[in-house]
Amino acid sequence: MRIEVSDPFDAAGDPALPTVARALDPREAQHQLGRRLPRLAGHDGFARVHAIRVTRHRPGRRCVIEYDLEVERPGTAPESVTLIGKVRASRFGLSGYRLLSAFWERGFDSASADGISVPEPIANVAKFKMWLQRKVPGRAATELLPAAGGVELARRIAEAAHKVHRARVPMPARHTMADEVRILREHLPAVARDDPRRARRIDSLLLACERLARTTPPAHGIGIHRDFYADQVTVDRTRLYLLDFDLYCEGDPALDIGNFIGHVTEQSLRTFGRPDALAAREVAAGERFAELAGAGVRPAIATYTLLTLARHVYLSTLFPERRPFTGALLELCEERFADALAGRDEARCA
Repeated sequence: MRIEVSDPFDAAGDPALPTVARALDPREAQHQLGRRLPRLAGHDGFARVHAIRVTRHRPGRRCVIEYDLEVERPGTAPESVTLIGKVRASRFGLSGYRLLSAFWERGFDSASADGISVPEPIANVAKFKMWLQRKVPGRAATELLPAAGGVELARRIAEAAHKVHRARVPMPARHTMADEVRILREHLPAVARDDPRRARRIDSLLLACERLARTTPPAHGIGIHRDFYADQVTVDRTRLYLLDFDLYCEGDPALDIGNFIGHVTEQSLRTFGRPDALAAREVAAGERFAELAGAGVRPAIATYTLLTLARHVYLSTLFPERRPFTGALLELCEERFADALAGRDEARCA
């Protein structure tokens, strides 16, 4: 049987990800997946690979591959299934599979009563240094937030973030406020190098980031997603699926919701030409999270929201379609950091 292979990024030639070429080889893929997916096919079933395609590739870092399968089990009709395989540099796949399995077993399965799930973990493929998960149905929350029902969706996303924080899944690493500022220190100067006329403004923005971070009370670290924004949430009717726990670590829970809100602001500016077009969604997410986590998280949410916006000043320069918004993002950061710092100064003097 002919297996179609699509590799539009030439990921098979990435020397930092040598197992990708094997994972894209039809004969090897069929050998590895045919009878080695007991969670999907049982011990007597068989999976036939029909198509393989690379959907994402970050050279030297990671690759995402989809496999279309037909699963045959004794006594049942064949089932068409799409699996997503993830390969990361310097990783063997097993840790990613174990992490997703831990969430699945702690109430994030596909039948969870609260409608908040993760994709079903299927297997670890040692030869590919890859873990496999079932592809979930639905649409990205990014598409749905601007539509009717977006405010309620934002509240539910805040509930999903809080559920991650309560899961108490063991954390492989730690991320602090100092790490957030360090990342900005490493990347924001590139904006000034790209356009030296912005050098002084970038220096001032970095100083404002550091000042705001210093005024934010430290939080007790728990397990956080750390890359939590609307594209990481797939919505299938009433169920939310949370994706990509690659950066999961110990950190401040306010980071997740602040990161989400900052991305919504950037989406609003880029899509509607004004930063407050989706403000009702931002307020709904922040307030619902504060209801669940406690009012004391509000200052940290505000800080992480602004640090996320500052990071988007740099990120906007990486994509041609976003470069026209770099100036508007920088101006927005200058305004909002000034307001936030003035408010913190007033509160401290009161």
